[in-house]
Amino acid sequence: MTENSHADGRAGIDAGLVKRLVAAQFPQWSALPVTPVEVDGWDNRTYRLGAELTVRLPTAAGYAPAIDKEHRWLPFLAPSLPVTIPASLAKGEPGEGYPFNWSIRGWLDGDTASAARIDDLSAFATAVADFVLALQRVEATGGPAAGAHSFYRGASPAHYDEETRRTLATLDGRVDVTRAAAVWDAALDAAWSGPPVWFHGDLASGNLLVRDGKLAAVIDFGTSGVGDPACDLVIAWTMFSGDSREAFRGAVGQSPATWARARGWALWKALIVLAQHIDRDERQAAEQRRVIDEVLTDHDRAR
Repeated sequence: MTENSHADGRAGIDAGLVKRLVAAQFPQWSALPVTPVEVDGWDNRTYRLGAELTVRLPTAAGYAPAIDKEHRWLPFLAPSLPVTIPASLAKGEPGEGYPFNWSIRGWLDGDTASAARIDDLSAFATAVADFVLALQRVEATGGPAAGAHSFYRGASPAHYDEETRRTLATLDGRVDVTRAAAVWDAALDAAWSGPPVWFHGDLASGNLLVRDGKLAAVIDFGTSGVGDPACDLVIAWTMFSGDSREAFRGAVGQSPATWARARGWALWKALIVLAQHIDRDERQAAEQRRVIDEVLTDHDRAR
């Protein structure tokens, strides 16, 4: 399974399919209108169901395990967290030609996070850190151990060693591959030795909702699980910088080894996205170069 294994589902999902699935399996909601959401994801297609519900449908087999996982564990996690997370109200089954389980959830008000929507970015970074720490404190016994369902977030970044080194070779001469390789080697050397804890797996601006300028909700636990929390620190470079990064770092704590692995996770993702877009999307390539440069600088300072 790869993160881009999407070809077998996305194109066939539309509002008509959602209406048919809901009518067949949850007739109590069949009269509600179905409309696409304004901001949709890649792993799943999401539709509004009336004013208070959403329908979430995986776009490919690789993303389908998240439905069962979230339906089981979101109610367990929610009471322990400082902000709202999605409430999975019903789990649908394959039908109407659609091959995967799907879910109905409560609608969460808010806008996806961006600097323009946030009153105080350092305070926001501290709120994200508080969420990470609260998640880590939740009892992890019996939780879904990191693996294929989390795209190996929460496991060792060594799972992506071959891909990372291949990408470094591809980008030789276009990024500082010597310094980047040093960051990657340091991440692999800093093995996780603590007890497994809960992690979100994809803490990014698109999965953080803002209301009245503050963090209001965290969504999309599809890559969540129990294991190494280093992947939840990547937001330090992808969203935060300067004072807000230091606020996040100070509030979230974590060991130097965990930060070393986090730099590896951030570098891996930025490298593969840069390789995909370097000659096609100048804006996206520039953003990935920024992340890579800041990760390399952070690594140099940490030595």
